Amino acid sequence: MPAKKSEAEIIKNGKKVITIEKREINSLEKRFNDTAFAKNFAEAVELIFRCKGKVVVTGVGKSGIIAQKIVATFNSTGTYSIFLHSADSIHGDLGILRDGDIVIVISKSGDSSDVTQIIPLLKTLKLKIIAIIGNMNSEIAKLSDIVLDASVKVEACPHNLAPTSSSTSALVLGDALAIALLQKRDFSREDFARFHPGGILGKKLLLKVSDLLQDENNIPKVSVDANLKDIIYQISSKRLGCTCVLKKDKVAGIITDGDIRRLLEKNMDGLQNIKAKDIMNSVPKIIPPNILARTALEIMEENKITQLIVADKKRKVLGILHMHRLIEEGL
Repeated sequence: MPAKKSEAEIIKNGKKVITIEKREINSLEKRFNDTAFAKNFAEAVELIFRCKGKVVVTGVGKSGIIAQKIVATFNSTGTYSIFLHSADSIHGDLGILRDGDIVIVISKSGDSSDVTQIIPLLKTLKLKIIAIIGNMNSEIAKLSDIVLDASVKVEACPHNLAPTSSSTSALVLGDALAIALLQKRDFSREDFARFHPGGILGKKLLLKVSDLLQDENNIPKVSVDANLKDIIYQISSKRLGCTCVLKKDKVAGIITDGDIRRLLEKNMDGLQNIKAKDIMNSVPKIIPPNILARTALEIMEENKITQLIVADKKRKVLGILHMHRLIEEGL
């Protein structure tokens, strides 16, 4: 029966793992100050950048899992990549390889038989090999065209066995390659959006104000000469907390429910003579329909308002965007 660990011991052990892995990442960072390592990294980025085919990332065990994550990061940042399980490769999966491909091999030991046995086959196909390796004296390191040292002094595992620090170092080095390639390609936010159309990230990058507008019959609007009754009806019935004020079908201002409350507080007499033009904000915030929804949200937050009028270049009202609509979309 294992000894029961106290809460303090559990917290201490968890923190120790992070400390050890952070130390190894710091060591990896310092390797960029070494001329040979820096040169190898730059050559790896240049080789992948010039690749006419695809980048095939391979590994087994924990290295294979890290390889899959690197593939995902490559693909989402503009580097065409696939994962090849080293063990499956000799059972037909080598058929995915083509002229012009580049292979990235990830291995802690550098001597795994599942990996070493495919290296000669890759050489036969004349494919360039980049190794992210934990043992610079290993067989894989000797056979690869470019070697990136991902070795660690100690794993975070108390027995120094389970891949922890080593898998983190390989992952970070893969991220470094991916982002260096992203920057070399001038991969933009718009490029990123094309590969991330779904979920909250996709909405932040792609969703436009025009995608969120109500149909014309549900736009609250009154003329500049509308009376208070009509104004209140539009604000209440359309449930947006405001109404556009139009003059010759163009936006002249906006009236919010807050404007109505302030009017009632100050002036209870002569309300029947009040017109929309008397209480409207004549300089409302107006946005075009083609801007991103997240930009509209930023405008609302900056100006501490919850509605924006959406209009075309001629100030013809197209709708009202309410913050609640943005919240519904998860922005």
